[in-house]
Amino acid sequence: MKNRRWLIVISYLVMFAMILGACAPKAEPTATDAPPAPEATDVPDAPTDVPAPTAEPVAAEPEPAEITFWHAMSGSRGDVINAIAERFMEANPHIKLTAEYSGSYAETLTKALAATRSGTPPTIVQVYEVGTESMLDSGAIVPVYTLNKGEVDWADVVQPILKYYSKDGELYCMPFNSSTAMVYYNIDMLEAAGIDVGTPPTTWAEIEEYSLKVIEAGLAPGGFSMGWPAWILEQTYAMHDQLFADSDNGRGGLATEVYLNSDFGVKVLTEWQRMADEKVLVYGGREYSANDPFLAAQFPFLIQSTSSLGGILGKATFKVGTTFLPRLDGDYPKGNSVVGGGCLWLMDGTTPAQQAAAWEFFKFINTPAETIAWHKETGYFPATNTAYEQLKAEGWFEEEPNHATAFNQILGGADTPASVGVLLGNFVQIRDIVGAAIEDVVVNGVDPKTALDKATADSNQVLSDYASLLK
Repeated sequence: MKNRRWLIVISYLVMFAMILGACAPKAEPTATDAPPAPEATDVPDAPTDVPAPTAEPVAAEPEPAEITFWHAMSGSRGDVINAIAERFMEANPHIKLTAEYSGSYAETLTKALAATRSGTPPTIVQVYEVGTESMLDSGAIVPVYTLNKGEVDWADVVQPILKYYSKDGELYCMPFNSSTAMVYYNIDMLEAAGIDVGTPPTTWAEIEEYSLKVIEAGLAPGGFSMGWPAWILEQTYAMHDQLFADSDNGRGGLATEVYLNSDFGVKVLTEWQRMADEKVLVYGGREYSANDPFLAAQFPFLIQSTSSLGGILGKATFKVGTTFLPRLDGDYPKGNSVVGGGCLWLMDGTTPAQQAAAWEFFKFINTPAETIAWHKETGYFPATNTAYEQLKAEGWFEEEPNHATAFNQILGGADTPASVGVLLGNFVQIRDIVGAAIEDVVVNGVDPKTALDKATADSNQVLSDYASLLK
């Protein structure tokens, strides 16, 4: 069954990629036999009740290990990972950790599963959230909860992160670069348009209203753009407590259909198309391409991952503000933003020494010091409550309120099946299908219902094929 699952998941991911063109645990100290007691002497007043000395316990030397860590972090984030690896090896000189950039998220996932199938797995691989169901079903991983012998308190992990990567109450991978989406805005531009930046927009209608004021004032040619628009659509479902797929978004069992062409989905894309026709919505590609024109002041609003925060703050020549994701007007229930980013998975086929070394690395990145450093240098969440409380105590969020926005957002929403996050078989391909539908609607003018009907049918076929091969 394990080999079959490997083949299933790998074949799907390779096909999609073509389309897209340690150590052992430290031993308990062992005491040596005590040496014989010294012979008695005739020295007067020699004490007779002194116990025989015993040797100090001798700890076993940790077994050397070499482990590999495949990740999808390029640029400045890759530099941060390299620095983490160096600090880890300084603290654990018996472990050699090689951190390797292995391409995009999709490429990293595909390569890791293929390497595991061929018998040459990386020890640790970073997988983005849409790869979670594929990893769970692959039979190619060692669940992280099986490594924990009480050294890590899972309850300290921020609950939305813990819940996203858990199944049946057990955590399967080590939280690392968790994020969500939020709104970035150009404070200088809004002030120049006469907009009160003390009351940032809370709805899509307000983003449209403020954008039109900026455009009419001649301050920018557009109003807003989005990074990862297919993910922003998923976020919009979750923010309004709308299920994206059946079986409680795949949490209650393997999902077999998506609800892309629901009334809600059609309404969202109809709004986006109208704003694109007004030149308010500026299409910015399927990933991070919208960041550069935002920094170039081509529009005042950017809806993007928190992982871009560090880069945007470091490059912006204007004052940057952040706020929660917008809501649609209407009587929709309150949901929550959902976790994005990635998690670290331990691959099967690695040696016991490598698995033990990987666990040492997982414990290392979970320490408050490393969690805080990762957050400050990238904008990803501090993944533990302890780290968050330390950041608050030192006044970090008062000094850097933009770093608090997404964290406050994700902790302030509802805890419902629709807002925990979606698990779908071959979600990588489905997100690409959704991205193509959004592009058709906002760029090519395709009718939203028509585009979403096709995306729904195509996605459901992917889910059906995935389910049939798992039987």
